[in-house]
Amino acid sequence: MYKQTNNFKLFGTDGIRGVANQYPMQPHIIVELGKAMGTILSQQAPPHTVPKVVIGRDTRLSGAMIEMALTAGLLATGVEVLLIGVLPTPGISFITRNMRASAGVVISASHNPFYDNGIKIFGSNGFKISDETEAEIERMVKEENLRPYLVQRERIGKSSRIEDTNGRYIVYVKRTFPLEYKLDGVRIVLDTANGAAYKVAPAIFSELGAEVIQIDNTPDGTNINAECGALFPHVISDAVRTYRADVGISLDGDADRLLMVDENGDVVNGDHLLGISAFHMKKKGRLRNNTLVVTHMSNYGLEKKMLENDINVVRVDVGDRVVVEEMRRLNANLGGEQSGHIIHLDHTTTGDGCIAALCTLGLMIETGQKMSELNRLVEDVPQKQINVRVGNKTGFDQIKGYPELIQRIESELSGQGRVLVRYSGTEPLVRILVEGNDQYQIDQFAEEIADLLRKELC
Repeated sequence: MYKQTNNFKLFGTDGIRGVANQYPMQPHIIVELGKAMGTILSQQAPPHTVPKVVIGRDTRLSGAMIEMALTAGLLATGVEVLLIGVLPTPGISFITRNMRASAGVVISASHNPFYDNGIKIFGSNGFKISDETEAEIERMVKEENLRPYLVQRERIGKSSRIEDTNGRYIVYVKRTFPLEYKLDGVRIVLDTANGAAYKVAPAIFSELGAEVIQIDNTPDGTNINAECGALFPHVISDAVRTYRADVGISLDGDADRLLMVDENGDVVNGDHLLGISAFHMKKKGRLRNNTLVVTHMSNYGLEKKMLENDINVVRVDVGDRVVVEEMRRLNANLGGEQSGHIIHLDHTTTGDGCIAALCTLGLMIETGQKMSELNRLVEDVPQKQINVRVGNKTGFDQIKGYPELIQRIESELSGQGRVLVRYSGTEPLVRILVEGNDQYQIDQFAEEIADLLRKELC
């Protein structure tokens, strides 16, 4: 029980995240988290059964420390722990289901720098756990003395390392690619961001016949996402041009996010990937309920193209977990984010960069089109995004001059654009997005908002 942490929220919009060895990513907190999680799983388990928890991680330096602390807490409450080592986030979701585990844990801070780390928890069905379960875990860590939940010595949990999970995941991903298709003759530049997919991703694409040129594929614990991967598109763009490749595939540190590049080095972001898949899935009658789920950050150009083709577009708050929840509610099978979280619910329960890439490569083969031709399907409207680092997260309506500024900008846009300002759920940032018909105008509007928020919040 850590009453001194009661003023700090443990779970954010996507699990727990923070700087390694600072709250909440400290070993003693993680041990308590393991105890709380193990206690809940034991209470939910059928009589005379032992819950199993899969734990996997990415390549960052602090991963082993957190893995050991979490394992200790789970074992102390009688849970069996299966350690699978480095594997992409979607791979851990798959292994959780494949091993019939009670839960799966990903130790990763996704696209963040190496000095950050985080914890995401999947249920036995491979979907991220509910807000209610997160809240109960957080309550127990903050408010309860967990020592009474420790099991007797003969019931302490066992841990073991599972050695063949890479192979299982590779086969699983390849099965999403039609058997009649091959990638023979396709030259791919692959950027794994020195992260969790550095072993499995090259195997997936090369085993399907592609010529794979690997970059950013030598993790050392500190170079994950370091000027590489999906957040740095110029890297993969330059490499595609240099090697005269047919396509570039860029993943983030835990490989649940994808960015692609066409043969000219032009970026194919999440909006375009979603639009390409939705358009062709509808033509084939495979777009369930004729619906695409995106977030408020997706470009209006995507929505416009979908509406032109009688595809319903549903917008939700930012976060792949929020997207998945809405997809399940609407019985939709395609959704995602502009940032590159692409969810094909027919194949997976969470964003999977490798599966999303294969779905797009399959469309290249099916249509006989180059990536650049597919990319032209969606035409973006001008958009400007600015992130402002803040010292506090004051309510926007309480910021002097902010409501009046937004009202003026929206009036000047005259219904031909939109403004979206929100706080990041995982970082001390405010994210600003402005869309409209005139790039110069929306750049000015975004800078006005950013200047005001820097003045008031920094």
